[in-house]
Formats: sequence, C-alpha cells, structure tokens
Amino acid sequence: MSGATFELLDLIARWVHVIAGIMWVGNSLLFNWLDRSLVPAAGPGQTRHPSGTIWLLHSGGFYYVEKTSLQGEKLPAPLHWFMWQAYTTFISGIALLVVVYYAGGRAAMTDPLVAGLSHWQAVMVGVGALVIGRGFYETMQRAVAPKSETAAAVAWIVALAAISIALTQLLSGRAAFLHVGAMLGTIMAANVGETIVPSQRELVKSVGEGRGADPVIAARAKRVSIHNNYFTFPVIALMVSSHFPGLYGHPYNWALLLVIVAAGAGVRHALNIRFTYSPWKPALAGTIALGVGTLFLITTLGPARQVAAVSDSTLPVSFAEARHVIDQRCSACHAMQPSDLTFGAAPGGVVFDTPEQISGHAVRIRERAVVTRTMPPGNKTRMTDAERALLGRWIGEGARVITRVTPVVSPAAPRVIPPVTPPVPPR
Repeated sequence: MSGATFELLDLIARWVHVIAGIMWVGNSLLFNWLDRSLVPAAGPGQTRHPSGTIWLLHSGGFYYVEKTSLQGEKLPAPLHWFMWQAYTTFISGIALLVVVYYAGGRAAMTDPLVAGLSHWQAVMVGVGALVIGRGFYETMQRAVAPKSETAAAVAWIVALAAISIALTQLLSGRAAFLHVGAMLGTIMAANVGETIVPSQRELVKSVGEGRGADPVIAARAKRVSIHNNYFTFPVIALMVSSHFPGLYGHPYNWALLLVIVAAGAGVRHALNIRFTYSPWKPALAGTIALGVGTLFLITTLGPARQVAAVSDSTLPVSFAEARHVIDQRCSACHAMQPSDLTFGAAPGGVVFDTPEQISGHAVRIRERAVVTRTMPPGNKTRMTDAERALLGRWIGEGARVITRVTPVVSPAAPRVIPPVTPPVPPR
C-alpha cells in the first residue's frame, strides 16, 4: 500500500480510537465518582433496598441515581451495559499499532543508538510486552490478590517498572513509551472483557434466578475496575508523549517514563480520596508539583547526548554545507514531493525545499536532529554524528542563509558623440 493509503488508515483508526477512548474514560470516571458520592439510603419506606442514592443536575434537568443490589426483585429491562467503548478503543488501538509501527512504518520501532534489532525483532518485543504484561497482571489478580491485594499490587508495580525499562533499552524511545501505554490499555480492555463483563453476566444470572447479587462477584469486578481507573491518567499521558521528543529521546527516558506513570496514578489517587480525606487539595497540588519538578530535574540536569566534533576548523559553517546534509538526510520526506512516500505528505507539514524554509525551521532541526537525535526516525537515512554536529554549529552561528549576491553595476554614462564638422569645400 502507498504512504497515502497508510495515512488515511492512520487517520480513521486515530479518530475512532480517540472518540471511543473519551467515551470509555468518561464512563469510568463517572461511575467511580458516583460510587464515592452516593448517599446511604436508610429509613422506613425503602422498597428497593438501595445501597446509595444521589441527585444530579445537568443540562437543565434533575437526575436521580440509585444503586441497589436488587434483592428479591425482577431484573429490570432494558438494562444498559458499558463495554463496547472499551472494546472499540482496544481494537482501534491495535489497528494503530499495526498501521503506524508494525506494517506502515510511519514511526520507527528501532533505534541503532539503543539496540541493534531488526524491525521485526522490535515488533516481537513490542507484542511480547503486551502479552507478558497482561499475563503477569492477570496471574497476580487471580492467584495472589484473593490472598493479599497488597502483595499482588507490589509485584505488579515491580513488573511494570521492569518491563518499561526493558522496552526503553530495546526499542526507540517513542515506541517504548507508546508500548507501555498500549500494555496498560490492553490490561484495561482485558479487565473489561475477561473479568468485569463476565462478572456482570453472573450478576444478571443470579438476580434473574431470584438469588440476588453475589457480593463476591461484585467485589472482584469492582477491584479491577478501580485498577482501570488508576491506569487512565498514565495511559493518556503516554499516548500523547509521542509529541515530546525531549522526553522519549532523553538518555534517561526510562526514568521519565516511570515518573509519568507514577505521577498520573498519584493524581488519580488524590482525586479518589477527596471524599474521605479533607486535605486532599494540598495532596493533589503536592503530587502535581513533585511530578512536574522531577520531570524538570531529569530533563534539564540529566546528561545530554554527545555528538562528535566536526573538525578543528574555526571557520563558520556555510549554508551550503548545512543544506547538503539536509538534502541528503532529511529531504527524502520533508519536501513538497518527497521521494520516500512512507509518510505520504511531508510529516508535520515541514518542508525543506527553499533556504527560507530550512532557516525558518532551524530551532526544530536542532531539537530533533542534534539534541534528541529523534530525527531521522530510527536514523533511517544514516545521519552521522559529524553531520548532526555540523547542523548544530550552523544553527548556533545564527542559521544564516547566504545567497549569491549579484554585483550592482552602475549605468554607464551616456556616450557623448562630438558634433561632426562638415568638411570645408575647397575654394
């Protein structure tokens, strides 16, 4: 398939993924909020035995919500289920992995500076992370959590950190961040499909048979639902991290990844305990400040990648030298008519066809090609350290564009033609 076709598939899958994800996350946050906000219902006259109720005001109307166990009552109809948002998000997410990373090549799975893997070896690493991560989590929930939820949680956190670090040591930084987010998203979707929905079906069957809801079944579904709630913020942050090469391209990208996950879960926790913990606002502010501060310290004080010196010459780098590197290493994609059609149109609308376009993107070139070295993707065009350093010197010297100057020739003075004296006729 052509690059334009992959771009269209990318667009469609991304639209579906974002819309379904918003619906799924919105439902998760709403029901989690409802469970923590319900007012206990007690007193005479209660016929439905609700465990909690709440009044809501939205869009010009009042809503009354009641949570009940349906003891001795008929199963209501229609009964609305919440699962297709999760399934659609997962399926479209897998489609994006295939289109963008696995088959389409729209983003590099490998980075020669990280590990010498082939593309398909990197794909197997990424898929393996999804499978192993989900398998370990499920083992902890079914074998360990019934005996000790704390032990299961600690073991899973250690495994998550180990898998995250391993991915940053094997894949390109961008692919590693994305696959950790995809692993968490896979666990969330599997929690819905393999635990929450089956538990709900058992609840429906139990109530339909007049036995009422089994609290053990409800508790199992609620436990993994809460886990999904804590995964939500880290997954969102990791999915948008691809726009920030300063994070995934950093030498300590594994530490930045773990900080993003921990800070997201910490913020979610502060918001969850606000109903029972009065100083939750300082706790939330402190969690955000600690997360942002840690990210700042690592990104600014951590070591920068070093590139080789170009030469011992003190002469300034000419635009012709810089443009030669860009033409050789960048213009295959960044052109109005790219020769590499993997990405379809020029990525990000960045084009290097004219001197003005190159100079106008000098800051971006420095960040992506010199500092983070995330461009070219996976060093596809084999840009050397010397070439990166040369671009860095040219930009540091002001990214000057010296064009050929045509000397101005002053107009020649008008030639004065002396008057012709007619010959004197002979006498």
